[in-house]
Amino acid sequence: MDAGSASERGQRVAPSRYTLGRVAFRQHLESIRDARVRLTTVGGSEEPNPVLVTFDDGALGSYTCAAEELERLGWRGHFFITTDWIGREGFMNRDQIRDLRRRGHVIGSHTRSHPARMSRLPWDELIRQWTESRAILADLLGEAVSTASVSDGYYSSTVGRSAAASGLQFLFNSEPTPLAQVVDGCSVLGRYSILSNTAAQEAAALARGTLASHVRQAVSWNAKKIVKAVAGESYLTLRRMLLSDGK
Repeated sequence: MDAGSASERGQRVAPSRYTLGRVAFRQHLESIRDARVRLTTVGGSEEPNPVLVTFDDGALGSYTCAAEELERLGWRGHFFITTDWIGREGFMNRDQIRDLRRRGHVIGSHTRSHPARMSRLPWDELIRQWTESRAILADLLGEAVSTASVSDGYYSSTVGRSAAASGLQFLFNSEPTPLAQVVDGCSVLGRYSILSNTAAQEAAALARGTLASHVRQAVSWNAKKIVKAVAGESYLTLRRMLLSDGK
């Protein structure tokens, strides 16, 4: 996704680390397309290995770049919206979100305000983040919203239970795993991260299910989880200092 504006960068810590220019994004999608393994079903027919492409926050690049590139391949994406940021500079407005849905993309919640450490929030605040964001999106789209993603990767079983209690049926976290778990009726799915320095070949390896690529992401993610747990609030301050140049 094309890097956001200065306003968008102010909302998210170093979003450029998670963005791709249009040419690089197209290369990633084409590599993923070419890498998908065809699976033989019980009936003998072949189906492509399913790959879900997700985008958090609701940045304007989701509309001006990501959706268009997905549609070139006949694909649709999952776009998770931080509802307090709708219409701000660098983020999609209500009409653009509606248009994505009309074009067949999935719209979900990315909480109301994008809390920095979601797993530490009290139960009532977790419920508020989910229910209010769902209500705003339901009013905007004219349909119920059943899908969401966790802000900043701070997932816990309580976050999962709060999502289920708020009526969500699918919740994406940032755990790099192909396995899903069900928490109080809500399916919790992991995701693999694509960064600005991720090669298209690595994205293809992840889509193909290459063990080495999955292990690399798991090792990196679990190391980061340990640092987050030990550092607590200091992790966020340290992260801002290290990434203050927006990279």
